[in-house]
Amino acid sequence: MTAKLAVLISGRGSNLQSLIDAMASPSFPAEIALVISNRPKAQGLERAAKAGIPHKVIDHKDFKTREDFDTALDETLRLANIEFVALAGFMRLLTPDFVRKWRDRLINIHPSLLPSFRGLHVHERMIDAGIKIAGCTVHFVSAEVDSGPIIGQAAVPVLPGDTAETLAARILEEEHRLYPACIRLLVEKKARVSGAVVQYDSSVTASGVLQNPPDSD
Repeated sequence: MTAKLAVLISGRGSNLQSLIDAMASPSFPAEIALVISNRPKAQGLERAAKAGIPHKVIDHKDFKTREDFDTALDETLRLANIEFVALAGFMRLLTPDFVRKWRDRLINIHPSLLPSFRGLHVHERMIDAGIKIAGCTVHFVSAEVDSGPIIGQAAVPVLPGDTAETLAARILEEEHRLYPACIRLLVEKKARVSGAVVQYDSSVTASGVLQNPPDSD
């Protein structure tokens, strides 16, 4: 049975597009049943429309408090019978109550190897720090920003002469591979939270060091 996934966006929807492409395969165990943006002019809404995916704007500016916004978001997700929620460039901090309601079903992708370089302006900060290995992380969302049990990570080298822009582009390629792979593990119940870490089904193995978990066959 195909699981219903909602994708929350605020901008161009690059990772949304990677999920749309991955879930076009009949073998993928999830479908994007709803795309929600908190910004009416988000480019990702056009991607959803082009793919024939139901989409909705819940403008955070229409609400007096963060709690009111999250209540409207929660109600919309439940009315659509959503089972899992993926944040894809969603530029809003979710309240602890919302995170609690969607515990172990709410995931995010972040352009660093967490727990390093949480927050914003990640690529610039990595360049300034002179690190040699960068990457991205898919994790369950917790109340603390860019925290929560890690599902998967992908690594890329930081090359001589890299700028924030060139590094971001290299990491983004890995994000587009990693996010669908991690969602598959989650939906197929091959990755689950145990305490503060994620435990994997015995069938999940890592190949190499540049992506964990690897792409599913």
